[in-house]
Amino acid sequence: MHFLALAVDFDGTTAEHGSVSPEVCASLTALKNSGRKLLLVTGRELQALKHQFAQLELFDLVVVENGALLYDPKTDTEELIADPASTDLVERLREKGVSPLSIGRSVIATWHPFENAVSASIRELGLELQMTFNKDAIMVLPPCVNKASGLNAALRRLGICALNVVGVGDAENDHAFLSICGCSAAVSNAIASIKSSADLCLSHDHGRGVCELVDMLLEKDAALVPVERIGIQLGQTTHARKVWLAPESVMLIVGNSGSGKSSYITWLTERMVQAHQDFCIIDPEGDYLTLDDAVTVGALSAPPTTEESVHHLLQAQLNVVVSALALDPAARVRLFGELLPFIQHLRNASGRPYWLIVDEAHYMLPHCADWPPGFLGDIGAIIVALDFDQVCPALLEEVDVLVTLGSTARELVEQFAKRIQRRSPEFPERSQSLEHACLWNLREGEEVVLLDQVQPIQKHHRHSGKYVAGDVGAWHSFHFPALGQSAANLNEFLSLSTQLADPALRRHMDAGDFSNWFRQVIRDDVLANKTRVVETDTTLTPKEALSQVTWLVQSRYHL
Repeated sequence: MHFLALAVDFDGTTAEHGSVSPEVCASLTALKNSGRKLLLVTGRELQALKHQFAQLELFDLVVVENGALLYDPKTDTEELIADPASTDLVERLREKGVSPLSIGRSVIATWHPFENAVSASIRELGLELQMTFNKDAIMVLPPCVNKASGLNAALRRLGICALNVVGVGDAENDHAFLSICGCSAAVSNAIASIKSSADLCLSHDHGRGVCELVDMLLEKDAALVPVERIGIQLGQTTHARKVWLAPESVMLIVGNSGSGKSSYITWLTERMVQAHQDFCIIDPEGDYLTLDDAVTVGALSAPPTTEESVHHLLQAQLNVVVSALALDPAARVRLFGELLPFIQHLRNASGRPYWLIVDEAHYMLPHCADWPPGFLGDIGAIIVALDFDQVCPALLEEVDVLVTLGSTARELVEQFAKRIQRRSPEFPERSQSLEHACLWNLREGEEVVLLDQVQPIQKHHRHSGKYVAGDVGAWHSFHFPALGQSAANLNEFLSLSTQLADPALRRHMDAGDFSNWFRQVIRDDVLANKTRVVETDTTLTPKEALSQVTWLVQSRYHL
């Protein structure tokens, strides 16, 4: 399931003239039997609600007093999540003859036409309070308390992401909570402003509209709303059309070294942050140690643990990078094997993480791994790999969308089609351009579209962990014969190279040693190509050439 809960307003939505029909109760019961949660979000006070509606046990949690109070029907317990009602304001309103006047644990309520008297009293007393309207009803509450704040508190207790909730309402005070839901609906008797902002305008009124919505939710789930509402933008085609990835889809990103895979993932995480979609990155090479808007588990020399990773993943609205740089290959596979079932369970129960990103998938999902078909389940996953031969065959069967980057982008699509025994898709013109990525939606057709290149706002430092301060191993270290020393990473390389005399520098430049090491060991074709241009520029002195090489390295890596 994509939508894990339904949040409903009471008066004017679930109830008509204060009464909820048996048909509505039966419909809500059917939804609950599907495994989804039910929440009631109302401006009413609790005791009045209990008197009016005796079947509150239908709901997992009830938000009352317009977001100020949380009630658990199972335990018959309540929690005040806002400041108590102002006794000074109550006294002043009574002095002014405001009647009827209802006082809850936090809310103070009356009716039109007393809004001017309420506003004047708040101003006279110098109180920081807000007025909220529900058609002719007037509610006074502490600042920032509304149905959205109350619903968020309820969802935190249930461990559910608001993006995986459907909400339905009818009046002004429903705007707030509907705006945070992944899908918002308006019953047909709703006011115009609610209808204009809702994702769905139901054809029936009151409880009949709620029954209509339940039927649609049980039948369509994520298809209730267009992909633009709940998916993630993948970029823009050469014809200026935005392309989206549907939730619970599996996307495979493939490209040669230095083709821009990590920069593209960084750009995608920025889109996820904008859309409030939590993500978890499994990062075996330290590419995302400094990623914005995320907390990192594990470091250059400190391996992550399953327990620490799980602890952070359980935190709502927290993006997590699990850096496996300090683990050996076998330990990386074990870590992923331990984390995946937990992530699947958490995603199915809470909607988090919205996206699982597995970078350099040959580490976590090597070709020899014995994963069964469908092992990813119904989680949304973005898998990054150098090529298809290095990852387990079961993964390829789950791919919904393929994105290929770099100079071999077209060839990679053709190879993938052959691997999964599909006819090669049609390619548009200019499909060989390095400025574009190839995207093939395997579920929608047999055509490839070209995506314009994108760049993240934040500076992406490629392989900032492994190659900057890690250890590439004795056989791959850069050897400086003139110094009798070797560099195991880029920091050591830049430090030792500055100690070279001009003749030794010139020998390395003439032999193309620096560019070869960048290409073969660092696996950065872009850096290697630019360095080779510097090495062959005879107008530069050795020190000038080294200065340019140093700048090239520093511009691509976080040193």
